[in-house]
Parts: sequence; C-alpha cells; structure tokens
Amino acid sequence: MKLTSDRPYSDPEKAARRLMEHARAFEPSHDGRIYIEKINEQFLFKDKGTPAEYSAGLALAIERGWLELHESGTFVKLTQSGADLFA
Repeated sequence: MKLTSDRPYSDPEKAARRLMEHARAFEPSHDGRIYIEKINEQFLFKDKGTPAEYSAGLALAIERGWLELHESGTFVKLTQSGADLFA
C-alpha cells in the first residue's frame, strides 16, 4: 500500500522547466524584467510546489543559463537560451 504519491516537481529538471513556462507566460516589465514573485506565486500556490522544489528548479534554470537572476533577487530575465526552449 502506497500512502503518498510522488511529487510532480521533486525532479529539479521538471521544476526548472515549469518555472520557465511561468516566466514565459508573463509580459516582462521595462528592460525585460520578470518579477520573481510572479513566478514563485504560480509555482508555489497554483502548482502546489514546495519551497525546496522551487529553489532547486530556480537554481537549475540559472545554472543552465535559461534565466538571469538580478543581484537584488527581485527579478529575473529570460535569456535567449531560455527562450529557445519554447521555439
């Protein structure tokens, strides 16, 4: 008997790709900025991801060069390689 189900975003790759889908869905403000709360709100509350899954996905997306995180941590920018994921 299995008491718990597998988390859909426990794999950082899946979490990162879902975060990229959310980042792509928002219209960037000036200078291509996507405010981080727009992405984490969708992931944490709509998708029911955990903070650990969110952090792992965001770190992977930044590591792979799909997103650039501003030094303040308040916004990200979608890079060309990140945009190419959806081409």
